[in-house]
Amino acid sequence: MTSLIDIAYRIRAGEVSAAQVIQQTLQTIRERNSAYNAVTCLLDERALKAAAEVDARLTRGEQVGPLAGVPFGVKDLFDLEGLVTTAGSVVLKNQPPATQDAEVVRRLCAAGAIPVATLNMDEFAYGFATENAHYGTTKNPHDTARLAGGSSGGSTAAVAAGLLPLTLGSDTNGSIRVPASLCGVWGLRPTQGLLPLQGVYPFAASLDVVGPFTSTSADLACAFEALSGQSVATDQDVSGLKIGRLEGWFAQDLAPELVAGMDRLLAACADVRTVTLPEVARARAASFVITAAEGGALHLGRLRTQAMAYDPATRDRLMAGALLPAMPIVHAQRIRSWFRDVLHDAFRDVDILVAPATTGAAPRLDQPTITLGGKQVSARANLGLFTQPLSLAGMPVVAAPLAPAPGKAAGLPLGVQLIAAPGKEATLLAFAQAMEKAGLLGFPCADTLLTEQA
Repeated sequence: MTSLIDIAYRIRAGEVSAAQVIQQTLQTIRERNSAYNAVTCLLDERALKAAAEVDARLTRGEQVGPLAGVPFGVKDLFDLEGLVTTAGSVVLKNQPPATQDAEVVRRLCAAGAIPVATLNMDEFAYGFATENAHYGTTKNPHDTARLAGGSSGGSTAAVAAGLLPLTLGSDTNGSIRVPASLCGVWGLRPTQGLLPLQGVYPFAASLDVVGPFTSTSADLACAFEALSGQSVATDQDVSGLKIGRLEGWFAQDLAPELVAGMDRLLAACADVRTVTLPEVARARAASFVITAAEGGALHLGRLRTQAMAYDPATRDRLMAGALLPAMPIVHAQRIRSWFRDVLHDAFRDVDILVAPATTGAAPRLDQPTITLGGKQVSARANLGLFTQPLSLAGMPVVAAPLAPAPGKAAGLPLGVQLIAAPGKEATLLAFAQAMEKAGLLGFPCADTLLTEQA
């Protein structure tokens, strides 16, 4: 799959029509999606109609937007006009169809992009694995015997497999950052509240954020511009940025190759400092409590009448959250406020913080666990070890894939989190692009690897 920037350029230049791009995209998904189970529904009629409109506007010499004809997919909790928003569940199947697109979908469409598919997810976004009892498990395109991560696993797998150049996902405790890391794609969790949540089915509303996935940092910046309306100058000089390497909690149980990749990345930075945050375990616990309480409260009415329709793993966690007493929730919110201040203080001394996104490569489907402190624990619950605490601060985070080690085969993807103060997406994206150009970030799509091996 060509980058979204290239697709839009070729369509505007008349080298290919939007209709041809959409037809090829739909055909590719039909031929290859069964290997990954990333896509849950194709939007053929809508997509082909929109492509014809783009081509007609080009013929008339009209402006078509920076993403003209670019196909994209959405995690199945974004409203699409005329479709029931399932949020990865059968519980909502009898709800009325959406009367309009989610606001962020409308923004991409206004920029010329064309929605072509809905994408698989953990039921109600509660998980880090995209193991869905109703719609099946999404598989990692780099090794289909492994998890794609979640809860936006369909969104990341679609990009990693080269099915789509752009997808939308959501992140409450790491649902953009975890699957991006495991699938080797770029993802952005923007500053809390920057992008509207209108038309997006909530999980834990006070933590929910939506953002894009792409295969390159330049594409990520382009998508962010269309979604936010902000102009991102990614050509700014980043050589003087002060970089903080998160240690302590964020240095535990790391795969050696992940440590080596982070070492290579930070060796290219002129000013690197070590940052250790206090009480990260408590912050993570607070995130667990807040998420469980808000999710449980949202679903309590349906749990009373339709409990057996839920994925059993999701149901049990939501019911537990609904039964939480008030005091732990109040205490968790106090920790959240305190930890947010701690993170804000860290940016008095650094411009960007760097942390691992996960402890290592994607777990196997037949052993969905990770090792923490010498013990095997559930991947579905614990892949967010490094992402959950950072969610409390509401700061922008770029999920960036580490580049393969020089002279070695690509292997499995590994990813890092690049974190900045609120509103500093432009700085993050500029740093990301500079590091990708230096060959330190960025991972080939699975279809590229297959082509090279053929």
